[in-house]
Amino acid sequence: MILETFPVGPLQCNCTLLGDEATGEAIVIDPGDEVTRIHRRLSELGLKLRQILITHAHIDHVGGALKLKRLTGAPIFLNENDLPLLQMMDEQARWLGVPTPEVALPDEGLIDGQSVGLENYPAKVIYTPGHTQGSVCLHFTPLDVLIAGDTLFSRSIGRTDLPGGNPEQIIESIHSRLLKLPDKTKVIPGHGPFTSIGAERRANPFLRS
Repeated sequence: MILETFPVGPLQCNCTLLGDEATGEAIVIDPGDEVTRIHRRLSELGLKLRQILITHAHIDHVGGALKLKRLTGAPIFLNENDLPLLQMMDEQARWLGVPTPEVALPDEGLIDGQSVGLENYPAKVIYTPGHTQGSVCLHFTPLDVLIAGDTLFSRSIGRTDLPGGNPEQIIESIHSRLLKLPDKTKVIPGHGPFTSIGAERRANPFLRS
């Protein structure tokens, strides 16, 4: 099993590559930028990309998805509730002062409870609205790993002051969906250092009653 996470783009979005050496297949989560680098790494590892999974449709997470699809043929998965954000990519680019990336409608949705990923390393989709209305997390149960997007960070949570954000909703999503996972679950957030469910349960100031 290959599991690599590296920051990409001006906002240093955590892009994750999961590969299965036995089958030669891989998935990539949140290829927000630096697609040439991502594609080169897949080639170095000898992996064929099977899925491009997007936790939410902010530019720093989805900006490179279509380019990666064109290079690999892999389908893009995104929750349909974030389609309005996908359609306002020009405005998102203006927020950051960067060129507008070309985007397209996803090939498939990401629905709560859906199984995605690789045959030997499947993930369950956990719908966690609040940062955006289509935010999802991906729980790789056999690996005890949660890809949290921008819902949960080390000692913080995702911002809710952008279109689609809702502060009460994100807290509810974390408490009702994510904190039910085992404490040992490793959390790979959308930005910044890794953490665990147990560490955030104990020390995240945003989650205290």
